[in-house]
Formats: sequence, structure tokens, C-alpha cells
Amino acid sequence: MQFKQLAKGFMGVMLLAALSGCGGSGDTSSSSEDTSKEKLVVQFVPTNNDGSMEAKAKPFADYLSKKLDRDVEVTLATDYSTIVEAMSSGQVDVGIMPPAAYVQAKDMDAAEAILTSQLGDYDQETGLPLKGELTNTFKGEVLVKADSDMTKLTDLKGKNIATLSPNSASGYIYPVAELKDAGVDPTTDAKMTTVNDIPSEITAVLNGQMDAAFVFEGARNIFGSSFSDNDLMKDLKVLYLTEGDIPNDAIAVQPDMDKDLKAEIKKVFLGMKDDEEGKEAMSLWSHQGYEEAADSAYDTIREYTKKAAE
Repeated sequence: MQFKQLAKGFMGVMLLAALSGCGGSGDTSSSSEDTSKEKLVVQFVPTNNDGSMEAKAKPFADYLSKKLDRDVEVTLATDYSTIVEAMSSGQVDVGIMPPAAYVQAKDMDAAEAILTSQLGDYDQETGLPLKGELTNTFKGEVLVKADSDMTKLTDLKGKNIATLSPNSASGYIYPVAELKDAGVDPTTDAKMTTVNDIPSEITAVLNGQMDAAFVFEGARNIFGSSFSDNDLMKDLKVLYLTEGDIPNDAIAVQPDMDKDLKAEIKKVFLGMKDDEEGKEAMSLWSHQGYEEAADSAYDTIREYTKKAAE
């Protein structure tokens, strides 16, 4: 009997200890959950589709994770429309958005620009970079072969033209709108073919499949290293630069994002130009810095989009 009573007492003490231990462990877990930060999903539109951008996105995700002290996943949009869809469905928290895509998402109340990117400026006579000069806008550029007899925009009438998505400002909207202003409707007076990316457009012009390509200003410099058998500055010429200025990419967030998190993200992007890892991250899109976004700067996109669609 004494042995049974001792055994019961011992088991009771052990049970209390176990319950106490479980309670302590539960409190620690709860505390950990309270202090954890939700994962952030960032998406951008790659400038080419050769697979190289996916490898470069990993260091960018690591950089943001370290700076924001939270798990960051960086994904690639398949085209201009998918990043808009991802923002509008709430699948993406931060979009590094081409201007026309941003305006579309903004008009759907699915994006808020917190910053705009800065790009290196170009000499419009030589097509070469202006050292140390930054700009908040760029031009659309029409490229043709250097030995082409075309000299003006209207010479594109009856030609084969490589374009990007109809949601691309420089790769479609601006040159199409200005061609229409000049009296040539490329949708009826020429043959436009949509291709995946700028390197594909350039290749099509170099091999004679296409007579011209709609690209962004400075494309020959940006993609020159991708064409080891060609000197793009010599083999291609700029037939036309759009008169309209195109606002640079927007760093956009979900409009209902916590204001403190918005401020954190803004601070990280603003500081990228000041450290080597940040500069490498920005090189994904040739960005050289960021500054406060003026949403009104994107109004011109709406005007051109309407004109290109008429």
C-alpha cells in the first residue's frame, strides 16, 4: 500500500512538471509567432527571356531579405500583363513595373508607386551613354540596319516591324501612336510582329526577317554584349526617337500595405546605389538609383495608350 501511494505521488509530480513544461514551450512559440515577419513577394518583368534573369534574381532576393529582415521571394513575370494580374490579385506585394503596366495596375487600384527609377542618359546624336548623367525618362527607339535606305519614320509604311507587347511603352505604344500622328497606321499600313524580348527583335532585324524594331533608347548599348558576332553600334542605326518622353519604371506596392513596411521598402531601394550589393541588384534592370515618385508623371502614358489604340 505504501509503495502504491509513493508511486501515485511520484507520477503526480511528473505530470505537473510535464504540464508546466508544455505551458512554457507554448508561450515561447506564441511569442515567436508574434515577432515573426510575413514573407514579401516581389516581381519584375525580365528584359530578356534567355533564362539568365532567373539566376540573377536569387542574389536580389537574398539582398532584400537581409535588408528588410524578412523572407523575400523574387519572381519573374512572363510578360507585361501578368505582373498587372499578379498585383491586382494580391499575389505580389512589390512590383518593379514598366510604366504602362504600372498605369494599368494603378487604374485598377492595384498599385501605388513609392519610387521611380533613374537611368543613365544618352547622347541622342551618338547614341552613347552620357557619363554621370541620370534621367527619370527615356525615349522609344526605332532600330533598322545601318545600310537601310530608310531615313524617316514614315518610311516604315509597308515594312515588317518587330514589336514587344502592346502593353510596352517603348516597344509598342509610343512609336505606334507617333506613327499614326505622322499619317501611317502600322496596324494596316505595315506588318507588325510581336516577339518575346528585345534581343529577339534585334536578331530579327540583323538577319533580315524584320525591317525595323521598336525598342527602348540605348538598347544597342544594353544588349551589345549578347551579340558577340556583331557590333550593334555599327550594324544598326536609330531611324527615329519618339518625341514623347516615357517615365521610367515604378517601384509599386499594394495600396493597402502597412505604412511602416512601405517606408522600410522605400528606404532599402533608395540606399541601393550606396553599396556594391545594391548596385548589383539594380543592374537587373539597368537602374542606377531611385527617387520619390510623382504619379502625375505617368499621365502621359494614358494619353499615348489611348492614341495607339484608336
